[in-house]
Amino acid sequence: MKADRILQTSILVMLLAFVGVLYLSLHDNVVKAGDSAPDFSIRAENGKTVTAREFGGKLLLLNFWATWCQPCVQEIPSLDALQKELGPKGLVVLGVSVDKDQKAYTEFIKRFGISFLTARDPEQVINGKYGTLQYPESYLIDRSGKVVEKIVGQENWSAGQMVKHVKSLL
Repeated sequence: MKADRILQTSILVMLLAFVGVLYLSLHDNVVKAGDSAPDFSIRAENGKTVTAREFGGKLLLLNFWATWCQPCVQEIPSLDALQKELGPKGLVVLGVSVDKDQKAYTEFIKRFGISFLTARDPEQVINGKYGTLQYPESYLIDRSGKVVEKIVGQENWSAGQMVKHVKSLL
């Protein structure tokens, strides 16, 4: 009986220690507005290597998404519309997919005719640097590499108010 109590207490202490370590490791990696955007390097669908620092003079909208994420799928057309409208004015939209399935990702890109820059990060290295755990999640990163805004969840990027907001950051 006493041995059972000691075992239960030991398990509880180890569980609490594990949760604490997990929280601290994730908390350190969560990027928020005002932080410097973590650098990354990824090969985009168009074959070019893209880094977070390669957008000098432009506003970067970094969007993490997946083909299996329904809110992401619903958000894609508005991201595309925003890129078409504000791309010539200095906006770069980069969609980083966390899809493990290359075929599903490629077919999705073709089916939706996505015009903004996309890349696939199946090992989820980049979103790990940003502390992204749910999708979609977007970061507006200014010319100096600072995160201006973090948006968690689906957004209608082509809505008048959002277009006006993003335009004000250009």
